[in-house]
Amino acid sequence: MKDKIYFVSDCHFGVPDKMSSLEREKTFVRWLDSIKADAKILFLLGDIFDFWFEYKHVVPKGYIRLLGKLAELSDTGTEIRYFTGNHDMWVFDYFEQEMNFKIYRKPVVEEFNGKKFFLGHGDGLGPGDKKYHLIKWIYSRKINQKIFAFLHPYIGSSIAQYVSKSSRLANGNSDEIFLGEENERLIVFAKEFIKKNPVDYIILGHRHLPADILLEKTRYINLGEWINKHLFAVFDGKELTVSSFE
Repeated sequence: MKDKIYFVSDCHFGVPDKMSSLEREKTFVRWLDSIKADAKILFLLGDIFDFWFEYKHVVPKGYIRLLGKLAELSDTGTEIRYFTGNHDMWVFDYFEQEMNFKIYRKPVVEEFNGKKFFLGHGDGLGPGDKKYHLIKWIYSRKINQKIFAFLHPYIGSSIAQYVSKSSRLANGNSDEIFLGEENERLIVFAKEFIKKNPVDYIILGHRHLPADILLEKTRYINLGEWINKHLFAVFDGKELTVSSFE
């Protein structure tokens, strides 16, 4: 019986290089195989790809194992909900049309079995980081997306690969240091949010720093990243657990 809800984020497929990304993709596909019998809903909480852009008639090359397995889960009754992150914000309608995904571009509050969940990627939440807000505003403008779409896919992909190779993950710098609850933007956001919007769980990614912290009656969970730690969360209708695959 498909009765469990799974959460995962920040796989960043495409970095740090083709071969290591492919091995990580194969591991992720094994994980999808392990949950397909009981996964009622699968939440992909952003940055599944290190870069993604859909032209009208072209999608990025590669990831065939991943996309095929996700299509299999969708076809066999698993509902897949995809949150765009800061690396894959240019997901448009391909996944919706081809695999029946539900796409989210902002955080949401969902309720399952009487438990309330605040879910999102995590980018842009919390105080500060005005530079990122400006960049996201530029990237999210439809006019800028259309300008990029006019580029030949070879040129667009080359630009994307150049940007990805300059990222911290591509250069093996994925370790994060906990800054303390008062300095962690997402925890600061969570504390402010629950003052007016009580929820049972806040589940995010983006930070690349795994966390499982009780904030009064709310459990704040950050799923880290799938480069080094293959973390996921699962809700069985009563309890939520965080585990590592292989």
